Amino acid sequence: MLLTRILFFTGKGGVGKTSSACATAIELADAGRRVLLVSTDPASNLDEVLGVTLSSTPTAVPGVPGLSALNIDPMRAAEAYRERVVGPYRGVLPEAAVASIEEQLSGACTVEIAAFDEFSKLLGDPGTTRDFDHVIFDTAPTGHTLRLLELPAAWSTFIDANVGGTSCLGPLSGLQAQQALYAASHAALRDGNTTTLVLVARPEEPSLREAERTRAELATLGMQHVQLILNGLFTASDRSDPIAVSMDARARHAVDSMPEGLRVLPRTEIPLLPFGLVGIDALRRMRADGLNEPMEDESLDALVTDIARFGSGVVMTMGKGGVGKTTIAVRVATQLARGGARVLLTTTDPAAHVEAAATERPATLQVTRIDPAVETRRYTEEVLATAGDGLDAQGRALLEEDLRSPCTEEIAVFRAFAEAVAHGEEQFVVIDTAPTGHTLLLLDAAEAYHREVLRKSSGTPEAVQRLLPRLRDPRFTHVLLVTLPEATPIHEAMQLERDLARADIHPYAWVVNQCLSPLSVTDPVLRARRRQEATHLAEVARHAGRLVIEPWHATEAGRMIEALQLRD
Repeated sequence: MLLTRILFFTGKGGVGKTSSACATAIELADAGRRVLLVSTDPASNLDEVLGVTLSSTPTAVPGVPGLSALNIDPMRAAEAYRERVVGPYRGVLPEAAVASIEEQLSGACTVEIAAFDEFSKLLGDPGTTRDFDHVIFDTAPTGHTLRLLELPAAWSTFIDANVGGTSCLGPLSGLQAQQALYAASHAALRDGNTTTLVLVARPEEPSLREAERTRAELATLGMQHVQLILNGLFTASDRSDPIAVSMDARARHAVDSMPEGLRVLPRTEIPLLPFGLVGIDALRRMRADGLNEPMEDESLDALVTDIARFGSGVVMTMGKGGVGKTTIAVRVATQLARGGARVLLTTTDPAAHVEAAATERPATLQVTRIDPAVETRRYTEEVLATAGDGLDAQGRALLEEDLRSPCTEEIAVFRAFAEAVAHGEEQFVVIDTAPTGHTLLLLDAAEAYHREVLRKSSGTPEAVQRLLPRLRDPRFTHVLLVTLPEATPIHEAMQLERDLARADIHPYAWVVNQCLSPLSVTDPVLRARRRQEATHLAEVARHAGRLVIEPWHATEAGRMIEALQLRD
């Protein structure tokens, strides 16, 4: 692999970006290079994988001389950003004025800008990383990362065009002072001698399709230096094991039909390993005495039947990227529709494709997606027709400038999410959410808007006013926490559960997806993975109120194999 000073590891959730980034960082450090590993994922699991508690400043990784790591924490970055903007005015301006500035800086836009500021310093200011030979970014799943990579150009353009000096952050935000930094970040991303984008994908058709879409989008952003890691290639060593043969065939077919745009990229292949890359301590906890612990679980079909008795409401699938949220959402929606209920299936994930996944369409099932571009255009037109009505030419021009801010998209998507939830009053709405970090930002926005609504409700749409109460109502909203039988996605889901509890939202059930445990396998790699996952399933069983264990399957033929091989 040709290594530039800056490397980005990106791809669909769950494909192994973090493990690939960590392995590369350790290899470089072992070779004597000084390496800084940075997570831009709001739901980072670098701490767990490296076995060290990280912060927003570089922390040396024990046992790997030369390697330091940090997490860009959006919430802490936002706090620091707010204080940097507001601090100089404390004691200078009246308290009411300071409070007004703080209010302007309390939204999700500030969180995004603050995280982007931290990212820009590491990317565009060589002085910040002068102690390191390489800076490696372990990024959030694709949609979030593409948004991050677009922002240097988006904010530079907005600042250039914003002659009035206003923005969604207010006139005191000091964005203009950051223009040179954003321009430097923009240039570094496009310099092939400085930056390499590493696409990480699984040998699975959906993963490779998304990698190809990302490659194409990166090309439009001017990033041409791209490489591919194909992670988790499985070759059956026991040809009498039908599950192993099915997995082998699926991987082989996916690689053989790989899009041409990916085929021509420099490629590194990593085999499927019989253990999880979660650190030595976690591996030591995989005790044989936990393998046969009894678990009380139920089928997904039974869970959906139970949800159907409510007659209407919202079902949300949540969890780390790549755990199968879309698949579970489609199955829930389809089964509800088969039972005669009216169902709207939609997604808040910029990279999700529920339309492609929902191959069966009962007459009562409607499939849509919240398209950021469409929603932004709709919101912009609405604001111009209402707030812009009656403004003079200068006022309308200033309003149009504000609406060109990248923050407008965040607001528009949030409004569309609230409207989708409102439809749950008269039918079922099944929402396939974006990966954890992005979803938490969406829910944080709900909390912020709710506080604002309590303060002044005039002019706020009814769907937004009632969003948080609806999400908190256990008879209205049913949250399914979806995970895999692996340590990192399980622990991330547990953290998500704690974050939801702070908003007084509680999961209806846990769904552990793609499990080998209910299947009979003889291939040595799969047997080793099944032994490992049993410990993780036991951990979830002790924790979850309701548990669904979904067997692994590749295709409809795979489902038949499943049925034949299921124990009991």
